[in-house]
Amino acid sequence: MGIGAQPLTTASYASFAAYGIFWGTWGAALPALRDAAAVDEAALGTALLFVGLGGLPAMLLTGRAVDRAGPRVAGALLVLLGLGGVLAAAVAGDLSTLVVGMALVGATSGAADVAQNALAGLAEQRSGRRVITTSHGIFSSFVVAGSLGGGAMRAAGADVVTLFAVAAAAMAVAGGVVLVLGDGPAPASRVHDAPADGLRLVLPFVVVGLVGALGFAVENAHQSWSAIFLADELGAPPGVAATAPAAFAAFAALARLAAGALTRVSTTALLVGGAAAAVLGTLVLGGAEQVPVALAGLGLAAAGTSVLYPTLLSRATRDVPAHRRGRATSAVATTSYLGFVLGPVYVGVLAGAVGLPTAMVGVAVLAGACAVLAPAVILWLPRAASDQRPVTSSICSRRMSMWPR
Repeated sequence: MGIGAQPLTTASYASFAAYGIFWGTWGAALPALRDAAAVDEAALGTALLFVGLGGLPAMLLTGRAVDRAGPRVAGALLVLLGLGGVLAAAVAGDLSTLVVGMALVGATSGAADVAQNALAGLAEQRSGRRVITTSHGIFSSFVVAGSLGGGAMRAAGADVVTLFAVAAAAMAVAGGVVLVLGDGPAPASRVHDAPADGLRLVLPFVVVGLVGALGFAVENAHQSWSAIFLADELGAPPGVAATAPAAFAAFAALARLAAGALTRVSTTALLVGGAAAAVLGTLVLGGAEQVPVALAGLGLAAAGTSVLYPTLLSRATRDVPAHRRGRATSAVATTSYLGFVLGPVYVGVLAGAVGLPTAMVGVAVLAGACAVLAPAVILWLPRAASDQRPVTSSICSRRMSMWPR
């Protein structure tokens, strides 16, 4: 492992674990937030749009801040996200205050997402291991833990503010770890690129992000609609239907952790294999007539789609120098996040026109497009965004040279 890689890797894992705890808690607390604001499902759906509306500009702007302050800024942003969750829960009393809280959570979450992915990318560059993919697997694992823990606390009578206060405490600890172990700004971070150079350097990452958006669209389509599919199309009881998102997250976690360990499997093989599994799993789900078959299809789709975005981000930023890593990560993450926001809407429009089972074919088409475009993009991806290879130890350099591309 390269010089300074282990502390960065530990910081990345701690960051993604805390991020997963927050979003697991969020899923468990959402019904309570709806009740506290006294809104119906339609109004809640409108309010949830503001998570994305708050997140997108924050993600876009955070990259330059990371390049100036260093990836350890992810620690401070995690603390702010935890406090944002507490504040959103505390002020939710009607639709307007719920919307403000959602936008605050979106902004702090988007900023933390970019910073911690930049941190994971730097750790990956120094270690020669798939730290980004493993970090995303840890995130998915802690989403499940946070959801189950939040549900248990709610069942024991805890209010929604208490749920987020516990999550915020865990995030403060993780934030401290990141601040201590994370890197400061790179020596070249004071260099300012000309506007034309900035566009030239960022554009390839936007293109990668557009392909990543396909993977994110498939992922969030399943996360958002799987419980509804089981309940409405297969008649599953509420308790069974509610397990679908958790099952998806669990399979995603296992797939990401496994992919993170497979350092000798090529990027192309991961992308094509993952997208193919997502296509097959989605078609099995859409054609299922029994709950076990549907859950099997959902698990296969989760395993396939879960590796697409972290693998693309890993490949796109692998050769980026530290002083530009924040902006590169921001470009990929912000563009990809559009798919996360629009994926559930895409399914809703299709379901309204042709029914939910047939809409799953539309989701499979997105995964198929990712299978075709992702390998082409990584072959095309220019190396102009890297003005030099990072200085690493000879051990790290040898590992990087052996890593299949």
